[in-house]
Amino acid sequence: MKSAAATQSVIETLAHQHPDADTELHFRNAFELLAATILSAQATDAGVNKVTPALFAKYPDAGAMAAAPAEEVEQLVHSTGFFRQKAKSLIGMSRALVERHGGEVPRTMDALVKLPGVGRKTANVVLGHALGVPGLPVDRHVLRVSNRLGIADSDDPDRVEQQLTGALPPALWTRASDTLILHGRRICKPEPMCGQCAASDACAFFAEASGLPEPVRPRGRALRGTPAKAGAARRTAAAKPVKKAAPSRRRR
Repeated sequence: MKSAAATQSVIETLAHQHPDADTELHFRNAFELLAATILSAQATDAGVNKVTPALFAKYPDAGAMAAAPAEEVEQLVHSTGFFRQKAKSLIGMSRALVERHGGEVPRTMDALVKLPGVGRKTANVVLGHALGVPGLPVDRHVLRVSNRLGIADSDDPDRVEQQLTGALPPALWTRASDTLILHGRRICKPEPMCGQCAASDACAFFAEASGLPEPVRPRGRALRGTPAKAGAARRTAAAKPVKKAAPSRRRR
């Protein structure tokens, strides 16, 4: 796995490539971001942004959401998928805010993850983007990109969060997550576009796939996916067996 200095260099390189990296969820306060992030599970941010204006117009704060009929919330969030469970989480989370925190979103990880429907990823999103507290959310994009780059070495989100926060100063945590997420959506997809990656020269996955000397590849990790362009011709050629010419047959 890369050193802390190398990890920070990779993040800074990608941040230059994606200067607009930020959460794509629309919100006006911590409660709205908390609710929107709960809704974003197994849904796109764009899809969540379509339903939250009507949801927050009817239930603008924890007190209003806590008293909402489940059927009405389900109808409003139906298009985001898993709408029954999400409505249950929204109402339960709101009731917990009212009962334990006076309707306000707490500013600590420990308090946030005790709310219904809130895990570390959701808590980190709210801490970093709405409350000004350093947090590094790890989603599927952060997992994929960080492991390919060699700045993390685990499939466990909590472990990757520990590795990245241990290598980066707290001031960079939220920006690093936003950058890795956006890079995963735009460039380092499951079928990555390595030719468009600003950090390809420091990427363990790119080096292996291209047959180049590896920069710093994490040991024992199977790197998934195939670069769309880099090294493809070389791998194809190497995979094809050489056909021997058939012996000529002459009539006698």
